Amino acid sequence: MGLRLSWCASLRTHDFPAADYEALRQRLAANTPFNHLGWLRAAEAALQPGQLLQVLLGHQDGKLCLCLPLVREREAFGPLGLLVVRHLGHPLSDRIALLIDLPPSAAAKVLRTIRRDLPHALLQLSEVPDDVAGDGWLRRWARRSSTFERRLTCSVPVHRITDADRQEVSGDPRYKLRRARKRIAACGAQVRRVMATPENIESLLDAVSAVEAASWKGDDEVGIFSGEQRRQWMYQAFTALAAQGLVCLVLLELDGRCISYRLGLLERGRVYDYNLAFEPAYRDLGSGRVLLEALIHWGLDEGWEWIDASRVSLENSSHQLHERMTDHIEQWRLSCYSWRLDGIVLGLALRCWQWLKPRLRKRQTALPDATANSPQESPNAIPGHSQR
Repeated sequence: MGLRLSWCASLRTHDFPAADYEALRQRLAANTPFNHLGWLRAAEAALQPGQLLQVLLGHQDGKLCLCLPLVREREAFGPLGLLVVRHLGHPLSDRIALLIDLPPSAAAKVLRTIRRDLPHALLQLSEVPDDVAGDGWLRRWARRSSTFERRLTCSVPVHRITDADRQEVSGDPRYKLRRARKRIAACGAQVRRVMATPENIESLLDAVSAVEAASWKGDDEVGIFSGEQRRQWMYQAFTALAAQGLVCLVLLELDGRCISYRLGLLERGRVYDYNLAFEPAYRDLGSGRVLLEALIHWGLDEGWEWIDASRVSLENSSHQLHERMTDHIEQWRLSCYSWRLDGIVLGLALRCWQWLKPRLRKRQTALPDATANSPQESPNAIPGHSQR
């Protein structure tokens, strides 16, 4: 039996094949907490007017082998508003696996179906890990795009949890940890591990969202709880994941009140260090490293294998896991520009910018050098006469 493709308008309706979706997710080792149906349903509930969700399902031999929840919206590119398609969950899903359990020979048919039924200028998949980014599926999509861009978005530090972590970390981090522990002990704060449940998740989220709101993330409105849309998404998503035992927190509490935290998501022995914040009044405690170590020690006790930074800045990342990393995972943004006129034009604009950008940078670098090497007049110089 050949591949049968169909569309579904929602992940939340009674006729969505939830059991088949879970079976597909479990078959694919690369899946992450951001592929959980609970997370994606929360993302769907937080969609805004103008965002259209369509879920592409692929069945072969009566088995669900493909599920791509895609969101189309109009996005501004300069003066133009062009249609862009992305995977549901952008931009708060730190890493996605493409739930495709089919040979690369099916790639062309899937891409044609997406372009036919969801016309767009750009199909963009963000935070795709390297082991997926290089497979035959995406190479075939690249060949069928007017322009294809594969851009590194971050190199995520990861740490393999071993018995060696029972010993104190070496080098400069050791002294930073010791100082932080002394400050925390002096003020009377205590570290607490909490595995979230449906009964306590709301109170935990109230506590950590209050800390985030008081932090610089709240001030800049870039936190995961910033704004009603994100707050609704996070509360619904974490509640669904907590029901499956996949949400863990290490809290620093003073007089029973949370002043700093790290929030992690679990998947197959890997804990994703998804979110952290601290109250500005307690920034000098240095609680981040202490809570990270607490999370690692918790992993030792529970048999977790990896701790993963989830997502970091591509340049100048300050994540403390860099000090202990034993490996890294590259995550990519994959952009497939269509053969529609708007896709071709947008792709050509990208190519022009990629050609122009290094030349502009080189020129900007050369200008200060030229200025520095030019003759400088003294305050008493006569115009038109150089000073020797």
